[in-house]
Amino acid sequence: MKLNVKAFALTCSLIWGLGLLFITWWIILFDGSSYQATFIGKIYRGYNISFTGSLMGLVWGFFDGLIGGAIFAWLYNVISHKFQSK
Repeated sequence: MKLNVKAFALTCSLIWGLGLLFITWWIILFDGSSYQATFIGKIYRGYNISFTGSLMGLVWGFFDGLIGGAIFAWLYNVISHKFQSK
């Protein structure tokens, strides 16, 4: 079975970007905003536990998921083609 690289990359980007956005909002809802640096904030510049930080996380997560999903799908297609029985 072959994966559609564009569809898989877009799916990964939406899941990662929106997931980071909603988890940030969840933390804000229960603990409030915090402008302290987080582990993800050290990787994604501009991200912190705030409303604007969650939007930065959405953007970073979208593009990170897009690239990671495309690489994963492409690599899966290459490897599965080599092991496919004829």
